[in-house]
Amino acid sequence: MQFTIAHDHPCLPGHFPGRPLVPGVVVLEQVLRAVEAQAGVPLAALRLPQVKFMAPLLPGQTARIELDGQGPRWKFRVWRGDELLARGELVADAEGAAA
Repeated sequence: MQFTIAHDHPCLPGHFPGRPLVPGVVVLEQVLRAVEAQAGVPLAALRLPQVKFMAPLLPGQTARIELDGQGPRWKFRVWRGDELLARGELVADAEGAAA
């Protein structure tokens, strides 16, 4: 799944003035969307036991998410071209998938 965070996203003015960076939580929100799209259901309860950010994502840059695994555990990588931006693991709790 590919995504781009627009220059006018509401999270950017305070993160950081003069040199906006996409906050990690916004990147992780895109990871969650990719997992939910693959699972076919919204996830109500989840954990992120392991996340590492290696490089920043700037507004307007296109990134892509790669997923490995299936519910309830997925490993993810977020790439900008050939550069790894983030990697980690998302785990849905036993009741994590909404009915």
